[in-house]
Amino acid sequence: MSRSLWHHGDFRRLWIGDSLSQLGSQIGVLAIPLVAITTLHATAFQVGLLVALQSAAFLVIGLPAGAWCDRMRRRPVLITADLARAVLLLTVPAAALFDRLTLPHLYAVVIGHGVATVFFDVSYQSYLPTLVGREHLVEGNGKLEASRAVAYAAGPAAGGYLVQWLTAPFALVADALTYLWSVWWLARIKTRESAPDPARRAPLRTEIAEGVRFVFRQRVLRAIALSGATVVICASATQAVVLIFLVRDIGLSAGTVGLLMTIGSAAAVAGALVTTRLARRLGTARSLIGFMIGAGAAQLLVPLTGSGWRLAFFAVAHTFGVAFSVAYNIVQVSYRQTVCPDHLLGRMNATMRFIMWGMTPVGGLLGGALGTAVGARNTLWIASAGFALPVLWLIFSPLGPAAWHGTPVETAAPEPPGQSALEQPRGLRQGADGDQAEHVPLGRVSVDGVGRTPGR
Repeated sequence: MSRSLWHHGDFRRLWIGDSLSQLGSQIGVLAIPLVAITTLHATAFQVGLLVALQSAAFLVIGLPAGAWCDRMRRRPVLITADLARAVLLLTVPAAALFDRLTLPHLYAVVIGHGVATVFFDVSYQSYLPTLVGREHLVEGNGKLEASRAVAYAAGPAAGGYLVQWLTAPFALVADALTYLWSVWWLARIKTRESAPDPARRAPLRTEIAEGVRFVFRQRVLRAIALSGATVVICASATQAVVLIFLVRDIGLSAGTVGLLMTIGSAAAVAGALVTTRLARRLGTARSLIGFMIGAGAAQLLVPLTGSGWRLAFFAVAHTFGVAFSVAYNIVQVSYRQTVCPDHLLGRMNATMRFIMWGMTPVGGLLGGALGTAVGARNTLWIASAGFALPVLWLIFSPLGPAAWHGTPVETAAPEPPGQSALEQPRGLRQGADGDQAEHVPLGRVSVDGVGRTPGR
């Protein structure tokens, strides 16, 4: 049996570097808007534009970034992205120190920061299979997802304390330092990647199209992408009104809201820690469908929230919703990394993110419009009901029969030299006998729910 990634020195360095980057990003989520509000006295529209620009890069350059990342070694991309984010953030306190900080400056910083984040996120998901091997993908993604959950819990709180202590512009110095510390750990990784073969390079448009075609021709990847896009619409609609609901309708203080959110984030860590063992027992198909059903069911408790003991509805909903979501993400990212050829990883990850994250403004606008028309609680009921839809994409894909009947599911292994990933035959090697088939690590794609493995 292979050793745990706890004993893998280079993975530990990547894990620490990524954790620090995630922490820095979450500090900035709170600190950057507070710079606009407290220092530049921005209006609500100006702050909303600032928040939108933070994620605009995924829509604008998400697809070409995947193709560019596939043309380069990924570790240098990670280091460059963290250095760029640190430098951009440091310009904010420098400008504030000389009383030269303006809103256009802040807009430019968040746009550049978003571009660097696109390259970092696409590259680290593509780098993991190279670093640890496909048999360790679930464990590796589980540890990375646990760190992300901790960052989501601790980052905004840390950002709030830093803003109170240092004032908003100078809190970004601490944010920048987390990126520089991440660079130090990433630079210590000893494993060296092979350079991508320039002979395989095609025009950028052709390479982008190849990544998009790979996702949409692989029926399981297509179902995961469309399911994720539906989730993002419902989640963004929820996020548009949930704070208004908790603060204005229920009458909670900001501290109580933060405490409720922190409980859920702590559950995300627990979800990440147990996913590896549970996914190996259930298989990928049953894990994906089961975790999605669990996350959607938890959301139905949110609109039941009220004052007093009824706050427990929100705490339970957030706890189980986040835990199931983290578990689902670990399994689906591991599946994506396993079935995709190495030279397409960047484009595949970029395409998936483009499809899913591109729905964020759609859901936000929908939630805002519904909240104005029918109120926050009714909007939460509509969004919660909508969470029943994403699992349908999975059930009516090859994952559905695989989960319930143990039928084979398509997969894609790295293609032999000279054969296109899009031309390679798909298929799974049958297990010996239905439910008695051997359980295998998810890194080898146990996609049928009963442990069958793909042909190699």
